[in-house]
Amino acid sequence: MSVAEPFPLYFPGDARRPFNSELATRRFAKVAQLEEGGRVLDLGCGPSLLAGVVLAQEFGCSVVAADWDEGLLARMRDRVHALALDGRVEVRRVDLRQLSFREGEFDAILCQGPIVMTLPDTLRTLRPFLAHQGRLGLTYPVRVGRVTPRAVLEFWERRLGAPLLLPRELLHHLSQGGFEPESVESLQDSELDALYRDLAPHLEKAPAESTHWLREEMALHRENGTATSSYAFAVGRRREPGEKPPASRDRG
Repeated sequence: MSVAEPFPLYFPGDARRPFNSELATRRFAKVAQLEEGGRVLDLGCGPSLLAGVVLAQEFGCSVVAADWDEGLLARMRDRVHALALDGRVEVRRVDLRQLSFREGEFDAILCQGPIVMTLPDTLRTLRPFLAHQGRLGLTYPVRVGRVTPRAVLEFWERRLGAPLLLPRELLHHLSQGGFEPESVESLQDSELDALYRDLAPHLEKAPAESTHWLREEMALHRENGTATSSYAFAVGRRREPGEKPPASRDRG
C-alpha cells in the first residue's frame, strides 16, 4: 500500500476533509453517546486535529490522533501543545500495514477524511479495536441523484475496485461487516462544491502521482454541473455475534 496515496481516498496535506467540521463531529459524538473519559481514535485526521480538539474540549474524551504522514506529525503535536491538550490528545504515527491498537481499546473510531483500505477490509480491521457498543464513523463515496452517468460509475469502480454504492447500500455493508447501522448523511451540492474549491489549491502543491484520482473526480463533477456522486458519512455500532436485532420503531 502506498503511503503517498492511501487506497482508495486521498486528501493532500492539510486540505479540508469531508465532514471534518465541528457540527459533524458533534453529531457523531451524540450518536456515539460519547462522554467524559470516552476513548476515541481519530484516524487520518490531518494537522488541523479539528475533531480531536472538539471531542477533547467539549466532550472530555481521551483522543488518539493517528496519521501516517511523517511530515504532518510534528505540526499536529505543536497544535496539541498550543491548545494545552497534551493530557487529552495523543498524536501517534500508525503503520497502515499493521495497526497495533489493543482489542477493545476505543469507544469510538472516527474516519472523517481518507479511507486507507477497501470498505470490507476497513470494517474487518477496525471492528476489533472497538469496545462493546463502540461506534465507527467513516466517510465513503456514494451515488446521489436520480441518474448517475456511466462515466462517473466507471471512474469510481476503477478507483474503488468495486461498484459505487447508494447510501442505503453503504449501511447494508456496515451490517454485513458486524455493525448495527445507525445513521448516514451525504454532502449536498453546495457542500461538495465548497469541498472541491478548498481542495484545488492543495492539488497544485501535492505530487501529481498522489492526486490524479482527485483531479479526474473533480473534472467529472465540473462536466456534469451537478453532483451525481458525493461523499457520505455513516455510523454503525459494533454488533456482537448472536445479538438480537433492535426493536421495531413502528411498533411492529
